[in-house]
Amino acid sequence: MKRGRLPLTALRSFEAAGRLESFTLAAEELFVSQAAISRQIRGLEEEMGRPLFERQHRRVVLTSAGRALLDVLTACFDRMENALGATAAGEVRHLVHISVEPSFASGRLLAALPDFAENNPDIDVQMESDSRLIGFRGKGPVLAVRYSAGARNWPRVEARHLYDCEMAAVAAPELIAAGTMPDKPADLLRFPLVHEENRDLWARWFSAAGVHGGGFERGPIFDDASLVLQAAIRGQGIAIVDLAMARGELEAGRLVRLFDTVLLHGAYFLVARDFRRLPPAARILADWLTEEFGGAS
Repeated sequence: MKRGRLPLTALRSFEAAGRLESFTLAAEELFVSQAAISRQIRGLEEEMGRPLFERQHRRVVLTSAGRALLDVLTACFDRMENALGATAAGEVRHLVHISVEPSFASGRLLAALPDFAENNPDIDVQMESDSRLIGFRGKGPVLAVRYSAGARNWPRVEARHLYDCEMAAVAAPELIAAGTMPDKPADLLRFPLVHEENRDLWARWFSAAGVHGGGFERGPIFDDASLVLQAAIRGQGIAIVDLAMARGELEAGRLVRLFDTVLLHGAYFLVARDFRRLPPAARILADWLTEEFGGAS
């Protein structure tokens, strides 16, 4: 189909309905009637010669052809929206919006960003700290760094593996010096323990270290790895932390590692809708993140 004959109104209606999975919500977003949305999509289906939705009771579901078309249209409309916004604002610098897992943002990325800025002076990074899944739409983030305990991929996005989290027990030197120096893993039960999200990680660590029988069901629980790390640095207890996240603190002597037992506990991933279609500045940031944090860095 030639560019001059593209049914833009129908495509916009279809994109909204497919993205929202609802003719009603699409009508509300575009400020038209539900009948208008339905009429536009029906006309588009007739022009293409195939159905784009399966009409079910009180809901619509994309067909395989509809899903393929939606993926392309959503990316195109997002790029047009971003381009119009940048033109209207008269932007001359490149701004890359990225969403980052809070613990990774504070524990790793924040310290590394000055190096990126020095080597890429025309690119600014807009970083938001968030652990929720995102849809990569509109003026929102085009990249994300996410932690996953088990999943390796997610629908409708691409993911690059950065590194596996190797978890080990650490403590502030002052905390260990104040008590009896632990000679074996079971000795850690004499110290206060810090937990992340629940007490399962310590249970797994003691089991891997050959310590059984409980005794670890105490101590504060934090919902974020960076808070666990800070509690350990402040001497509030012994913690199990990601060794990569704690590397700077270990090298500076603010934390000491206790015993050789290591747990593999999930991984960090760099996520985008389509790495090949990223704007040039975002592609530069994505490649830098992959090189900077990929592997056991």
